[in-house]
Amino acid sequence: MTTVHGKRFDWGIFFSIFILAVGSLLSLASTNPTFFHRQILWYVVVFLLIFFGRKIDWQWLGSQGWFRHGLYWGGIGFLVLSHLQHSTIRGTKSWLVIGGFQFEPVEIVKIGLLFILAHFFSRRHISASQTKNIFLSLFYTAVPAGLVITHPDFGSTLIIVGIWIGFLFVSGIQKKRLLLGIVVTILLFVVLWTSFLKPYQKDRLTAFVFPEKDPFGINYNVIQSKIAIGSAGFFGKGFGLGTQSHLHFLPEAQTDFIFAAFVEEWGFFGGLCLIGAFFFLLYRFVQIGLRVGDNYSKFFILGAVIIFTLQFFINIGSDLGLMPVTGITFPFFSYGGSSLLTAGILISIIEHIKFESR
Repeated sequence: MTTVHGKRFDWGIFFSIFILAVGSLLSLASTNPTFFHRQILWYVVVFLLIFFGRKIDWQWLGSQGWFRHGLYWGGIGFLVLSHLQHSTIRGTKSWLVIGGFQFEPVEIVKIGLLFILAHFFSRRHISASQTKNIFLSLFYTAVPAGLVITHPDFGSTLIIVGIWIGFLFVSGIQKKRLLLGIVVTILLFVVLWTSFLKPYQKDRLTAFVFPEKDPFGINYNVIQSKIAIGSAGFFGKGFGLGTQSHLHFLPEAQTDFIFAAFVEEWGFFGGLCLIGAFFFLLYRFVQIGLRVGDNYSKFFILGAVIIFTLQFFINIGSDLGLMPVTGITFPFFSYGGSSLLTAGILISIIEHIKFESR
């Protein structure tokens, strides 16, 4: 630890993000130089955001109803606008395009929902398992989840619902209400399957259950990802020598399958380094969360951990054929400005919480 302007900077967090950033840039430099140059700019922005954003009094802002609800409902408004737009990117209307700039409103919603639910559960920690509180917190979750699934964006819907479920578990939900929640979840999935999910989303889910189905169609991407990972060996094929990505057998090598593209060139050892850096990042978050004194901060950090963990397992799992392919990014590793900015904001808030708890 060193002191920056009187506040201790967490070099453990910085080092973990730096390792992930280096891995991302190595993979992008090999597979797509255009994305490589853009990603450098995004990393500069994110590191500056973390460094200066940690000085913002996020705890005070989060305690203000106008800020929490403004961020949450503002994100909801952007979600509606993105749905009304005719522009479709990567098969969804998840992107809001303004001029030459495009971003994902769901990233704003994630942060707003974290502030809303962290405040809600911190004030009702003991009574959170009461039916009225469960349904009130479900309302805050269901509104964005219902909008996001219609875009359609199944992966982001899983993360939004996952935040709520994680908060319920930590709040000590009773077994009978947990059983009720499982039944409701199953019923909601049936409704989603029959009324909301697009044919290609259903195909992705059935492809996950039946990996041998349509190897030249719906399962093609996952099969190529498995080939890339399985053929890498311990130290990989070397920089610029990944056949699956360079011969364009592996699609979306900068986002959905960037882990497979990286492992193909840097091997099992390189993959372990990335995973180790990511889990050390989560470890630092948990340490900070255990040390803070107020429940509000604890719940917020818990929500951030849930978001990063779900994104990690969905992204890695889809590369390995253990999860359906949903387009969710690997935090601080996949290419993309919206997800990087969201991650940077969450880190800056956690850094601020750590400073104020000392």
